[in-house]
Amino acid sequence: MPNFAVSNKNGNTMKRMILIIGLAAFGAGLPAQEAVDSLLTGDVQADSLFQALPEVLVEGERPVVKALPGRLEYDLPRMIAQKPIDNVYDALKELPGVVEMNGGLTLGARGVTVILDGKVTNMSTEQLYSLLKSMPASRIERVEVMYNAPARYQVRGALINVRLRHRIGDPGLVQGEAFAKYDQRHEASFEERASFLYNGGKLSADFLYSHTHGKSYNTTDKEARHWQEAEDETCLIENHQTGRGRDHTHTFRLGADYRFAENHTLGFVYNGSYDTSHYNQYTTGTQTATTLGNQESWLHDGRLDYQVPFGLKAVVEFTWYHAPGSQRLASEMEETDMDFYTEDAQRINAWKFYLSQEHQLGRGWGLNYGTVYTTSVDNSFQRYSGNEELPSDMLSRRRERTLNVYAGFSKSFGEDLSVDFSLAAEHYQTPAWDEWDWYPNLTATYKPSASHLVQLSFSSDKRYPDYWTVQDAVSYLGGGYSEVQGNPLLKPSKDYNLTLIYMLKSKYTFAAWFSHTEDYFTQTLYQSPERLVEIYRYLNFNFQRQAGIQASVPFKIKKWLDSRLTLIGVWMREKDADFYDMPFDRRIAYGMAVWNNTVTLSTRPDLRLTLNGFVRSKAYQGTYDLPASGNVDVALRYAFARQNCILSAWCKDIFETAGIDPYVRIARQWVTNDYSCYRSVGLSFTWKFGGYQEKRREAVDTSRFK
Repeated sequence: MPNFAVSNKNGNTMKRMILIIGLAAFGAGLPAQEAVDSLLTGDVQADSLFQALPEVLVEGERPVVKALPGRLEYDLPRMIAQKPIDNVYDALKELPGVVEMNGGLTLGARGVTVILDGKVTNMSTEQLYSLLKSMPASRIERVEVMYNAPARYQVRGALINVRLRHRIGDPGLVQGEAFAKYDQRHEASFEERASFLYNGGKLSADFLYSHTHGKSYNTTDKEARHWQEAEDETCLIENHQTGRGRDHTHTFRLGADYRFAENHTLGFVYNGSYDTSHYNQYTTGTQTATTLGNQESWLHDGRLDYQVPFGLKAVVEFTWYHAPGSQRLASEMEETDMDFYTEDAQRINAWKFYLSQEHQLGRGWGLNYGTVYTTSVDNSFQRYSGNEELPSDMLSRRRERTLNVYAGFSKSFGEDLSVDFSLAAEHYQTPAWDEWDWYPNLTATYKPSASHLVQLSFSSDKRYPDYWTVQDAVSYLGGGYSEVQGNPLLKPSKDYNLTLIYMLKSKYTFAAWFSHTEDYFTQTLYQSPERLVEIYRYLNFNFQRQAGIQASVPFKIKKWLDSRLTLIGVWMREKDADFYDMPFDRRIAYGMAVWNNTVTLSTRPDLRLTLNGFVRSKAYQGTYDLPASGNVDVALRYAFARQNCILSAWCKDIFETAGIDPYVRIARQWVTNDYSCYRSVGLSFTWKFGGYQEKRREAVDTSRFK
């Protein structure tokens, strides 16, 4: 049997030998990721794991995850150290149970909120993901995963908290990183990035600038059978749409932390961005149309954080966001002509005030409480000019206020059991809604031994619609056949989650959950029986329910293969009793599988290959049917110059199967959309200097901006 040697602080060597009879539940040789579900127990047991399989040696490593009250803490930098990963977004996909679906991150097939340094971001999901993709992975210190977050995080439901490297207290030092990327997905796109960090005793400062730019190309083939009530006939629509665009995105951040006494820290951060995009679309077939559009956006955000040693934290933040746009549309379809020009803009002014307090009371007790007040004003307009049959102009000044007050406690009952409970009361006020809600949260963690851990949690949540979604505005897509409508009466949704997690032998992670969402909302498609137009609008359903299971199985074969297999099964039900003239109650069960592999081709030179695969069976989203989809990605990483230079090359979606072509087949609704899908090939280069360890800062709250 193989031996494993561990040296203690005195230089003594302990040898431990473990024989594993087999992985009966999964079969010998099952692929999985590197060890991501080990516990830090305080002794060397977790560091001494070897698994002997027939003719295959599976070698464990130091644990990369430890269980803390209410959360799992991952050493993500070590998990991605030998992988061709250059940004935070891609790094998060290496966490067990995290899967990229429909352009976003999920945890166990459910939506997950990403925050930085325990601070809620002010960005939209799209803007946040863009920021995470522009931030070097080297800025990550550790990552905390919570299937149900307590109230003190100002987030309810699943949460990923990215802890950033803070180097305050180091001697005067300047460190940096430069990055360049080329990517070809039918058209070329580029990214240039520079990051700097200064550490000088009591002062730490950092700067980041990122520029992404390029061209885009896409096609859409639409086939629709559109029933018209007045004529009692079905119109056949077959359109082919070609779109081209170009865009530029500038992101810049400047931050500083000053420690003027022990555990007294004042922090300031400014986040800014400027985006511009230009696009043109041409539609042929049943409809002939030309669409020309322009979109810009500016973001400015300033934030002050003050922390004191007795657990008090105070925050004030101001955000200004402005997004003007314009569109020129000319189309013909049967006897209907459209020819108009529209201008629109969204301007947000938002303030946030946060005050919290935490106490460690002794004997395993902890107490936390606080309050958060946010106020925002949305000044938006939309103006049309052209032929007479156009939507009315929209001019809006909409104020929104939210007051959240919470209190919670934590308690450790020895080393085996811990409990974290919180209760939040929140008042939400808009021109349409004025209501109070209560949000309890409970997490209990039981660890009877180093080989077993059980975590049970319950949480409640509320999800708010985007600002533009609730404006009484109308816009057009697809040459005018597709009409996008706002919904001023759209309600926030309420979510209740129950999650059970089991970790076996400090390595394998299993999860089961059930969720119920009242007033669940999503954007759905409806073919109007009165006009030849399909309507996209956010609507509240009666509810959405989900039940799911998940298994994450990692192992390592000698020193050349790190692998992980994640399996997820989901049962889902969505019901809407008043969806236009066609109420529905839809149920489906679907599954997902993610297989990640890293192969060490050589250590001198340092050359690593990754091969990842994803597959999902058929699923539902509202009235949409989502066909099965999947992808296979491959990447090569070459590190040289003492790991200060990294060259990466990749090919993503090799077989061009990642695209999802939704269709509708309910009652008289019949629509098929076929979207283009292209593989991506690219090359990137990273250069670090000064022993670079970059600092990450929280994002800006534009979560519901246009």
